[in-house]
Order: sequence, then C-alpha cells, then structure tokens
Amino acid sequence: MSTSVHPPVRALVRRAVERAWERAVAAGAVPALPDDAAEIAVEVDRPANVDHGDLSSNLAMKLARPCRRAPLELALAIAAELERDAEAGGAYGGRDRTAAAEAADAATAVLGSPIGSVEVAPPGFLNIRLDPSFVEAAGDAARIAGPGFGRVATSRPQHVNVEFVSANPTGPLHIGNARGAFVGDLLCRVLEAAGHRVTREYYFNDFGQQVWNLGASVRAIRLGTAIPEDGYHGEYVRALAAELPEELLARAAASGDQADRIVGEWASERIRAGIEASLAYLGVRFDVWKSESSLYTDGSVEAAVARLRAAGHVYEQDGATWFRSTDFGDDKDRVIRKSSGDYTYFGSDIGYVAEKFGRGYDHLIYIWGADHHGTVARVRNAAEAMGFDRDAVEMLLVAWVRFVRDGIEVSMSKRAGEFITLDDLLAEVGVDAARWFFGSRAHTSGIDFDIELAKKQSNENPVYYVQYAHARIRSILRKAEDSGMRAADSLAGALGGDAISRGLAILALRLPEVVEDAAAAHEAQGVTAYATELATAFHAFYRDRRVVDPDDPATSAARLTLVETVRLSLANSLALLGISAPESM
Repeated sequence: MSTSVHPPVRALVRRAVERAWERAVAAGAVPALPDDAAEIAVEVDRPANVDHGDLSSNLAMKLARPCRRAPLELALAIAAELERDAEAGGAYGGRDRTAAAEAADAATAVLGSPIGSVEVAPPGFLNIRLDPSFVEAAGDAARIAGPGFGRVATSRPQHVNVEFVSANPTGPLHIGNARGAFVGDLLCRVLEAAGHRVTREYYFNDFGQQVWNLGASVRAIRLGTAIPEDGYHGEYVRALAAELPEELLARAAASGDQADRIVGEWASERIRAGIEASLAYLGVRFDVWKSESSLYTDGSVEAAVARLRAAGHVYEQDGATWFRSTDFGDDKDRVIRKSSGDYTYFGSDIGYVAEKFGRGYDHLIYIWGADHHGTVARVRNAAEAMGFDRDAVEMLLVAWVRFVRDGIEVSMSKRAGEFITLDDLLAEVGVDAARWFFGSRAHTSGIDFDIELAKKQSNENPVYYVQYAHARIRSILRKAEDSGMRAADSLAGALGGDAISRGLAILALRLPEVVEDAAAAHEAQGVTAYATELATAFHAFYRDRRVVDPDDPATSAARLTLVETVRLSLANSLALLGISAPESM
C-alpha cells in the first residue's frame, strides 16, 4: 500500500456524498441546481450523538430551497446512491475534478469505499456509518505512514510568515511572554502539518529609548552611580554590568552622548542570545531574527513611505508625516514620522509589512499581546494602501495569563526586576507540562496557570494522563512480546464484530481531521482535546477488553494491532504539540 499522505476520512466521506449527489442528478432523482443558484458546498460533520452514525451531512436541507423539493425526499435519493457507492468501490472518473476530489478518489481507490450504511433522519440528515473493512484498511495505512500519519495536503498551500514572541531585548524572557511562544510554535507546527511552508520569525526592538535606558542602567551599576529613574533593575542587569568588557566601556565613555546607546546595543544582544537559548530549551526555534534597526539601515521604511506617498496616502502637517488611515475606516490619521525627524513605531510597522511581502510570503501572521488591539487596523490599512491584500495580514491577539501558586497570583515587573523567568518555570514544571497547559486553550481565552497542578505526576494533570496512555500501550506491547505474542500484520477482519474496538479505531483515525481543523482555525487547542479524548477511550478499552490473552492468540493479535494504531495517533499528537511520548512511566 502507498505510504503517501491520504486525505482525512471525513474528506473521503464528503467526496462520496458529492459523487452520490452527482449520480442522483444524472439519474433525475434530484433536480439540477438552477443556473442562478449559489454554489453549494457539501459539509460532513460528526453527530453530537454517536447513535446517529459516525458522520452526518445536511446536504439535502441545503438543496431543498433551490431544488424546490422536500429535504427528506432529496436525502432518500442521495442515500440510495450512497449505498451503491460501496458496490462500485468508490470508483469515479468524472471530469473537472478539483485537486482535493482527485486526492480523495485516489485514496478511495486504495482503501475502498468508506460507506458502510446510510440512514435518513428527519428533516433530511444523511447519517453515515463507516464500512469496517475501510476502517481496517485505513488503520493499516496509518501505521505504514508512521510518523507521517496526521499530515494532510492542503488544496491551497501558502508560504506563511509567523512572527511571534518578539519580546524586547531588555530583560530575560519571563513567563509573561511565554504564551506567545507556545501559541506561535504550535501554530507553525499545525500549519506545516497541513502542507503549508512556514517561516518562523522573531522581531526585536533594538532601535529606541528602551535600549538606551538599558545601556544607562548597565553603565550606572558598573560605574557605581544611581540607576536612572526609567532604568532597569534586577540581578540580570548586575550580571550584564559585571560582564561588560573594559574596552567597550572605554569606547562608550569616549563617544560622548552615544555612550548609553553603545552599551545598550551590546547588552540587548547579550539578552537576545539568552532569549534564543531559553526558547531552544523550550523546543521553539526561529528561522529569522529580524531587528527593527535593519528596517532603517536597508531602506525598508523609507521605501514603504515612498510607496504610500506615490499612492496619495501620505501628507505633511505641522512638520510631521501622516498616513491617511481615515481613508480606510480608521477613526484618525496616524503619524509616521514626528516633527523631530524620528520615526514612530508605526513607521517601523509599515516598513516591516512591505519588507516581508518583498520576501515572497503569501500570508503574514503576527502574534501579539491583547494590549496591541489598537495597532491592528492601522497596520492592515497601511498594507492595503500599499497595494497588498489586507486579508493576507493577520494579527492574533493573545489573552493574558495569570500564574497562580497555592491559590495566589504571582506578580511580575520586568523594569523592577521582579519576575519568574521562562527558564525558572521550565525547570520547575518541565517542558512537556508547560507546553500542554499553554496549548490547551484558545489564544483568545485567559489562562490561570496553576504551577502546582502542572507539577503533579497523577491523572489530575492532563498531560500526565495522555502520556501515561502512551506508556501503558508500550508496556502492553512489551508484555505481549515477552509472552511470545505479536501483533497481527493487518487489522483486516478485526473490527466487524466489536463495536468498542471499531469505535476506538475510528477515533484513532481522526488525527488528520484534527490537524486540518487546527490549521484552518489557526488554533491548536483541538489537538490537546483530541489527545485527551483518545487517551480516555483507550483507558476505557483496556478496562473492558483483555488485550494480551494467551488462551486467545488470534483476538490478542488483532487487539495488539489496534492498540499500536492508537499509540501511533497518541505519539503523533504529542509530537505535534512538541511533547514527548514516554516509553514507560
């Protein structure tokens, strides 16, 4: 069997419903859509009640108005064609198929028709049960795919730039910055798993007063003078002062009013390197480290302003340069360059957008804190004014996190030097727990991160619960091997008579759908929810079914193959989250 990535099971069922609709129209059982009717997309979902089937479609209800037929009548006609799908083996040679349809047809040719049976339920639902032989073949294909199972091929692959974390290099990465790191990393992982090409980018502000303030703070400590009122405090600043080379200190002193800038740039680069090391420990990597100053030295900001000016969207007033943001729905125009000659942060944002598109990206994603809400519209307005697609500029605003220990919130202030670093958090709770807790909620939802709960080695801790399921399967497989038993080479014939085994297998095959949905929503919490659901189903299966039974080697061999399929989905889900899948616990 081919080891290429197959479409999700849901996509194969969707294609089967499309084929059934086409055949019903060709047979005259369903009217063709009127020429002026809007295009109707076939939707396939999982029923809330599992008794209603494995998958369901509301196509008949969507067709009722344009076809002027009762939805129940249309559903019965489509159901009749669906039931013939299995007899035809899902073969289809239609014309003008999309790439997605071709992929689904090719997979169906390998795996067989997914349709086992169809029931029509009022007012017109098509409730579909998967064919056990198809589930078995799909399970075999998943195991052959191995670590690649779960990856899908999007019909519209894009080159996406994801810029995240981007904490200012004026102090170590603290746990207040951590959520952006997790959101960005998980998003990149699911986008890649869905077939997109992703560039991870960190943008750091090395071009402003805060860097000068950092330099002034380091110099003050080194020289034994008072730290400026707007300076930085904390042990990390003292460590930087102790590490400051004498030669650099002397060069700074000789530069006159540039002393703080020279020391600040040195200190910020040291901090940036520390941030990179912290993120690497977390398992987060970046392809590009972009400095704000480079946008000025390479002319990106000036080129972007010139582009806006040529399009008539820039004007001068009171000695400042303004962008006509109100032309694009903003409540006021925005200053690009102040009367002093200094550019605003907005000026850097404009240059950055143009510079990114100049590198050939199809879509830009910025992951910002919730306090950046006011910046979103003006940056997208500027992108549109420069001739770019504003929908290709997307900002995800991440809600804040409250870190709680023993029911008390942990307060932090970077400027005062009072904070828990990311390294401190990871050393205490571990990378796996941190990744799970941050990945388990939508980025728009606030989180109370319970540090003590994250440390627990029990089923109260959700990541421990899922990892234990994987470790338990590994233990079962070792036990079987020690008993001289081995898994069957195939699931063929193993699922037809056992509803619990069949349900577990179907759940294990859902991972590609989870990836597809996560990539479409630009959210990864569905992966943690799925891993928990699968772990729960496996624990229940293991409670109710004896897997290793020397008195029934045939059944044991089939069940060992099933639990290995489950193990693969668990391992690949955890890998997608950047979390380890332990062999034992």
